[in-house]
Amino acid sequence: MQDFQDQNGPIANINVTPLVDVMLVLLVIFMVTAPMLQQGVDVNLPKATTGSMKGEGEQIVVSLDKNGDVFIGKNNKVNLNQLATKVLAIFEEKKDSEKKVYVKADENLNYGKVMEVMSKLYQGGIYQVGLVTAPEDN
Repeated sequence: MQDFQDQNGPIANINVTPLVDVMLVLLVIFMVTAPMLQQGVDVNLPKATTGSMKGEGEQIVVSLDKNGDVFIGKNNKVNLNQLATKVLAIFEEKKDSEKKVYVKADENLNYGKVMEVMSKLYQGGIYQVGLVTAPEDN
């Protein structure tokens, strides 16, 4: 009986390991990118289940009411163009090296207005901005 494998001929075995490796990498890539492709879903953004705000001492909170007026703290209404300079002055007074600002906005407010406030803060040199949400109703 003759052997199937000739001593001088090429080996005809298929190595499946590289194929499996490539397929697993593609599977992981598709699993990661698929949730990012979903857009246009109606969600109520201001309500979320999140942890408490982390920070030492008193946090600086910028609030936007339903009319789009901007406040620093509780009743300090400010002009949007002066927002970054006033917040930076507060940081200088507090001698706080970590510049974190939390933004609270009414849920019925236009999304563009919130982005405008965040843009003004970013242009002023404040790069850490957190969005404050209400807890979800269970």
